Amino acid sequence: MKNKASFPPQEGETRPSRCPDNSAFKQQKLPAWKPQLTIATVLSSFFLTGAFCLSVGVYLILSTNSVREIQIDYSDKCSDCSKLRENSSNWNKECHCSVNFMLKEDILGDVFMYYGLQNFYQNHRRYVISRSDAQLLGRNVNIQKSYCAPFTTYRNGTPMAPCGAIANSMFNDTIDLFYNLKSSVIQVPLLKTGNSWWTDKNVKFRNPKSYNLSSAFAGTARPPYWQKPVYLLDEEDERNNGYINDDFIIWMRVSAFATFRNLYRRLSRIRQFADGLPAGNYTFRISYNFPVTKFKGRKYVILSTVVWSGGSNPFLGIAYVVSGAAATLTGFVITAIHLKLRKKKAHFQK
Repeated sequence: MKNKASFPPQEGETRPSRCPDNSAFKQQKLPAWKPQLTIATVLSSFFLTGAFCLSVGVYLILSTNSVREIQIDYSDKCSDCSKLRENSSNWNKECHCSVNFMLKEDILGDVFMYYGLQNFYQNHRRYVISRSDAQLLGRNVNIQKSYCAPFTTYRNGTPMAPCGAIANSMFNDTIDLFYNLKSSVIQVPLLKTGNSWWTDKNVKFRNPKSYNLSSAFAGTARPPYWQKPVYLLDEEDERNNGYINDDFIIWMRVSAFATFRNLYRRLSRIRQFADGLPAGNYTFRISYNFPVTKFKGRKYVILSTVVWSGGSNPFLGIAYVVSGAAATLTGFVITAIHLKLRKKKAHFQK
């Protein structure tokens, strides 16, 4: 391809100047600072960074070790219910099981109950995008144009609310905790609201506007794997129904790993549980609805306290310790190399 010929400007024409403006920024006249790296500044940077990371890491590990946690796998202990749930035709049959355990010491402070799943992959791309954010905001949208397929409508054209694979696979076991005394059995009071993120509860999820929820979801149907419609998720609290149900919101925030836990309940610190969970015998009574055998999964229920840095995961503390050790070791290596080179230089100068 030939270059276009350049012609000088004709009379009366002015060619725009391509020179940058005569400003300090465009003429690169701004003051600049160039650090002078010396052996003292380099070594002090490595050693200070190492000391800081080691200190923070040790503090995080000690803080994490103070977390009290008990984890119970109830996959095999509820084997009869598990076999019942493997047959999809038994979806409307209730099945309950109990798991007994003992707390040898008091768990003081705020206590959180989690459910855990193992070998459940929520990070598949088709699964992650299988939702309609516009529908979850309470808008009247055509979900056929969303990524919810095949969980969009039934054969008769009735749309699903909520649509998508994430909502359809929502964890639906019901877990209650009981404190066993010699003379009586006391149900431990648990809070099922206030467990989701504020931004999710008030920004990302909203119910359709109507004078009541049943009319708001008129003309829709529950997802295939659900036992009741979305506006009856919490029959005891109308403010915790529909798309703003805490359990539903927490489930819709998918996990990056195949083994994960989600917050299920919080201890209501009243009466004999004002200080936490006292030592003694307890029972989990579980309404078993979520099958895991087909994908070789496991189910857990976890009771745990938290500290300022989070739960019992020591990863962050270990990461700080490893980083601090690496920075400190690098500092010693550079020191050894510097001393060796200085000694060799002094030898040749003699």
